Amino acid sequence: MSYEAGQDAFWICRALQARGIECHVVDPASIPVERQKRRAKTDRLDAIKLVINLRAWLRGERDRMRAIRVPSLQDEASRHLMRDRGQLQKEVQQHRDRMRKLLATFGCWDEVDSRKFAGRLARGEVRCHDGTPLPAELNERLVRECERLALAEQQLTALEQTLSTKLPAPARARVDHLTRLKGIGPVGGSRLALELFWREFSDRRQVGACVGLVPQPYDSGESQVDQGISKQGNRRVRALLIEMAWSWIRYQPESALTHWFNQRTQSTGPNRRARRIAIVAVARRLAIAMWRYLKDGVIPEGAQLKPA
Repeated sequence: MSYEAGQDAFWICRALQARGIECHVVDPASIPVERQKRRAKTDRLDAIKLVINLRAWLRGERDRMRAIRVPSLQDEASRHLMRDRGQLQKEVQQHRDRMRKLLATFGCWDEVDSRKFAGRLARGEVRCHDGTPLPAELNERLVRECERLALAEQQLTALEQTLSTKLPAPARARVDHLTRLKGIGPVGGSRLALELFWREFSDRRQVGACVGLVPQPYDSGESQVDQGISKQGNRRVRALLIEMAWSWIRYQPESALTHWFNQRTQSTGPNRRARRIAIVAVARRLAIAMWRYLKDGVIPEGAQLKPA
């Protein structure tokens, strides 16, 4: 049994495997298609192509399609803790930005990050640039924004207070190991543990390919073009690794990765583009180093641990 990954996600695979049926979840983007300008596409043709590719894949032709590793129910559910935190954090910032822009349209630059802003707004202390009161319509809208902001902040605080207790024991152990390294905080360690390192990787190539930080060359005839990184896999993990790489350069100045980055960028001067390109390579190497650190206990070369 095989089917394309989509909205139904992985529950079908787990249900079939529980009944003793072998099932494979396929990445639909990995199935080769014809490159004519117009091609016939029906459910029947898609099913036939999927069966043909599955037979070839089972014979060992791994380039015919890509099977996705199905997480356990606990691993999939644990992801929502960090994803919900990120969504709440985004909503809080969106409410604040919206209120700040609404006030700017009337020449008011009051600070909306303070929790006292709702009280000042209710007392009528927030005024336009000339000292006149805010229009009633704008005042009512800002009151509603304050209420939604207070709710989002309350939910975010409650989630952060109980986050560590809700993590399963294996994930909590991975988070504890990652956060021992300088430059890796509890939020970044939790995201990596839940989004990436629930998998079992065979080698470093699988780690790099999974996060989409591997180069994609285009070499055909006399044309040789670097297409950049593949950007496959989890975009949340990829963005997080880039942020962690900058943090690693700052807080791990004696590590081998930092020395490698400095040697590649010291001759570029103020060229920021060269530094942004080099930091992608640092992010890939950092992901591989953390995988080895969790798997074999090998501390990245030159890295320092936080005091116990």
